[in-house]
Formats: sequence, C-alpha cells, structure tokens
Amino acid sequence: MVDALDSMRLAAAGGIPADAPLRAPSSGGDNGFGILFSKHAAKRIEQRGLDLGDDRMARLDKAMGQAQAKGSKDSLILLDDLALVVSVQNRTVVTAMDEESSKEHVFTNIDSVVIAPK
Repeated sequence: MVDALDSMRLAAAGGIPADAPLRAPSSGGDNGFGILFSKHAAKRIEQRGLDLGDDRMARLDKAMGQAQAKGSKDSLILLDDLALVVSVQNRTVVTAMDEESSKEHVFTNIDSVVIAPK
C-alpha cells in the first residue's frame, strides 16, 4: 500500500498499477482507520481539494461500520458537503465529490445511503 501523495509521484513515473488501492493522505502514510482509497477517488479528492482530516476520517469509519452492520456492500456516504461512494466490504472509497460536483448526478449500483453521524 502507498498513500495518496506518494501514489501521485509513483503514477507519474509509471510505478503503480491503475487499480491499486491507496491509503488516504495523512502525515504518517497510514490513516489509522484501515480505509483505502481507489486511485480514482484519490485523484478526485486531490483535484477537488476535498478535506478529509482526522475528524472526517473517524466519521467516515463510523459510517462504514454502520453500513457493514446492516449488510451493505456498496454505499453512498453523505459526510457534510461530501458524497463518497464506498465498497463497504473492501473498506475502499471508490469516488468522492463535493456538493457542487454532485449536482444533477445519479448514483447507481449502491445498496444503501448512510448519513455520517457528527
């Protein structure tokens, strides 16, 4: 596993496969939550300047736990102004967008929606 920042450097050099899961950006390289980010999600987070600090990561972790407890496989997690499509079983964020980017979009292939607790 590589973190999202390292992955950008490696991807530019052709050093990681396109579908390799990534850890969320953090100061230590391990986000401490066991949540992975697909290359696509990491790119969207970077491009859109989305904030996924420790507080939001903890809330995302809790929301994923709630979805897992209900037997969800693929979920849309609403976290403040963010919409995150996640693979619950793999604990992987598939894509991420903010409120502005998600206008007029349809979310498909999900079996649940979780509004992240504060």
